[in-house]
Amino acid sequence: MEFVNYLGDKNVVTFMLLFARLSGLVVFFPFFSHNVIPMVIKTTIVFFLTMFLFPFAKLEALHLDSFFILQILSEVIFGMIAGLMLQIIFAIIMMAGEQIAFTMGFTMASVIDPSSGTNMPITSQILHLLALLFFLAFDGHHLMLLFLKYSLGSITLGGFYPHENLLTYLNQGILNIFIIGFTMSFPILAISLLSDVIFGLLMKTMPQFNLLVIGYPIKIALGFIVLIAILLVMMQYFKQLIIQVFSNMQTLFFV
Repeated sequence: MEFVNYLGDKNVVTFMLLFARLSGLVVFFPFFSHNVIPMVIKTTIVFFLTMFLFPFAKLEALHLDSFFILQILSEVIFGMIAGLMLQIIFAIIMMAGEQIAFTMGFTMASVIDPSSGTNMPITSQILHLLALLFFLAFDGHHLMLLFLKYSLGSITLGGFYPHENLLTYLNQGILNIFIIGFTMSFPILAISLLSDVIFGLLMKTMPQFNLLVIGYPIKIALGFIVLIAILLVMMQYFKQLIIQVFSNMQTLFFV
């Protein structure tokens, strides 16, 4: 009987709004949104997270009319934007991998990315998997759960709306995918351009120099050497970007 009394209108609405917020996050979260994870497992994770965070949730106004649909939609948008801000950082790594693959001639060596189900160059997938392992290594998924916990105390359920500063930040983040991704891959692009200049001089001075047999394997080997040399720096910079995103999320959401 006590359990039936606990299922009041306010508690049910609070649970549904919190479930919508976490569901929107799982759609774009870099780890939980993996396509390999079955939908049943994702729903179960969201359900148990909702039960765990339910005591921290608060609801100011109870709406059981058509306005309740807008509240659910706002919570889904909240979770999707929070996950998208992290997904942009992973897109930067993937963009750098595509630039590297184009320079090294690996654009034809594309495989199906299990996380998104799309074709992706092999270098992009390797960098993406390393970034995901690095993200889990410094407990990035735990930081996201802590952000959700603190958001329940700052943003009431059903009271979120995407303001202008948040949309401007997302637009700038999408632009940074190309800028920062190109910056990360620039060492390999530079060594590739330098090797092209050297091979061009060799072909002028030594006409018997076969570029297809000798030049391209050397170019690929130089690309791998530079990639191994800068890989740790790329991951460290990736970690700084993730921490900066969490800092920006506190500023943008908790206003």
